[in-house]
Amino acid sequence: MSARAAGGDRAAFSELMRQTKTPLFRFVRRYVGDEQEAWDLLQETYAAAWINIRRYDPTRPFEAWIRTIALNKCRDWSRRRFVRRLIRGGIELSSPEAMAVSDGAESADDRMDAGDRLARLNEAMGRLPPHLKAPLLLTAIEGRSQAEAAGLLGVSVKAVETRVARARRKLYDALGDTTAARAVPE
Repeated sequence: MSARAAGGDRAAFSELMRQTKTPLFRFVRRYVGDEQEAWDLLQETYAAAWINIRRYDPTRPFEAWIRTIALNKCRDWSRRRFVRRLIRGGIELSSPEAMAVSDGAESADDRMDAGDRLARLNEAMGRLPPHLKAPLLLTAIEGRSQAEAAGLLGVSVKAVETRVARARRKLYDALGDTTAARAVPE
C-alpha cells in the first residue's frame, strides 16, 4: 500500500492516513498541549506529506516518515509560539483550567488536586525545549523504544537516553515534588 501511495494513489494514501491518524494525533496533542492546535498541525502534516509523497521511500515505514513530518510541524509551531509569547509579553495560549482533566477521583478535592497536578505537569512539559520534549513523548508517553525514538529523531540511542533523563530531571525540578512528576511514566 505504501508503494502505491508513493506513486500518487490517493486511495492508498487515504488508507495510510486512516491507519496512522489516531496515534499521530495523540503524539501531536501531547507535544503541543492544545487539542485544536493539534488538529490543525495534523492537517498540516498530512497536507505536507501528500505534497511531498514522491519523496517518500516505500521501503521505509510510512509511520516513521509521517511522524518525522509531524515532529517538524510541532517544532515549527513551538518556534512560532515562542515568538508570539515574546511579542505578547508572555501570555500563555492555554490556561491551566483548559488543561485540567477529570480523572474519576472520589471527592471534589481529589479531583481538583489531580487536575492541578495534571495542569502543572502539562505546563512543565510545555516549557521543555523541543530537543528534550520529543524523546520524552516518544519513549515515556508513546511507549516507543529508545532505538525507535532515535530513528525518528535522527539521533543516536545514547542521545535519546540522555535527553529523556534530562527532560525528567527538568520536570522533577519544575514540579518541585516527585508525586506530580511521577505522572510521566518511566
